[in-house]
Amino acid sequence: MQESFRWFGPADKVTLPEIVQTGATGIVTALHDIPYGEVWTVEQIEERKAFIERESDGRLSWVMVESLPVHESIKLGDRDLTPLYENYRISLRNLASCGIKAVCYNFMPLLDWTRTQLREPLPGGGSALRFNMHEYAAFEVFILEREGAAETFSADVLERAKAWFDASTQEDRDRLLNSIMAGLPGAYERYDVAGLRAVLARYKGITVDDIRANYVAFLKAVVPTAEETGVMLCVHPDDPPRPIFGLPRVVKNAEDIAFILDAVPSLANGLTLCSGSLGANPENDVPAIAARFADRIHFAHLRNVKKEADGSFQEAAHLAGDTDMVKLVRVLMAEEKRRRESGRADSNIVMRPDHGHEMLFDVGRKTHPGYPLIGRMRGLAELRGVMAAISAIEG
Repeated sequence: MQESFRWFGPADKVTLPEIVQTGATGIVTALHDIPYGEVWTVEQIEERKAFIERESDGRLSWVMVESLPVHESIKLGDRDLTPLYENYRISLRNLASCGIKAVCYNFMPLLDWTRTQLREPLPGGGSALRFNMHEYAAFEVFILEREGAAETFSADVLERAKAWFDASTQEDRDRLLNSIMAGLPGAYERYDVAGLRAVLARYKGITVDDIRANYVAFLKAVVPTAEETGVMLCVHPDDPPRPIFGLPRVVKNAEDIAFILDAVPSLANGLTLCSGSLGANPENDVPAIAARFADRIHFAHLRNVKKEADGSFQEAAHLAGDTDMVKLVRVLMAEEKRRRESGRADSNIVMRPDHGHEMLFDVGRKTHPGYPLIGRMRGLAELRGVMAAISAIEG
């Protein structure tokens, strides 16, 4: 697999020369300063591409876009979407003309990945991202006061949520809101509680079937352009893989993935296999999902989580969570071998370590939550060892 590293652009605290030292050869990034729905011009793409190559002394290249965002109106299907579809197609053509032909995106309504703790202390030092179900419930039920929210939680979770809320200060509640908003990189609006209520109201009455229909319409509008230009689109699963704030989520499990890939049966309509997102659902067998959809996987986010009975989970070390990472990597490497033997051009699957622990000199450095240098470098080194061992044993 091609080893890559996510980088959030020139403002990222993690620099390109530092990423070179991890051993990665590819950069996963986006033009985060461009508002959702606007065209990425050739000039903007080439400028960022040249910056990456110049700052890394030619040792890194831009290999994957993460992400070319889908405008919220497309997810809602709430107006004439022709201009937004066309802008997305133009951006795909411009990326392809610059030699960048792999695009990760997501179809999560309104919010991206969601956590309640950005720096949960670890026993040996450092910190991890964490999702506490009772804190999330406290926010939904007692802070946001979303209608019907209490019915979606168990009595035990609600009891602990009420206890947390009663003991919390305004600072605690503000921290929780900031944690929930932290998964929105790039050009976005951050919401206060009133603002979040207002934007959630736009989705009132929207069902899973509605979101699915809007998603299929998007795919039918853009996949033909991806095919023409040789661009591989790959959807990122929902994180966490469950409804959030009553918003329908449609990329949660194998059933959802099958629906998406079958709706537009093209190699250009593919999957980002995120082992952490899918792994947060106890019903998901991540290596089995990877095996089932192996031929449509264009990108792999390799990370691990440790789940708890109430739905809480925490980012684990890459080889230490609930997902059998060795088994998963073996599935991906077997698919690469199959592609090579069949003569398929995209035989190397781009992978990156994901959501590393904050440790050592990254502590206090204020890197993007989940994306410190050292924790991800540790993960990459561990995954590189797994790949080397599998290659030596299986050839």
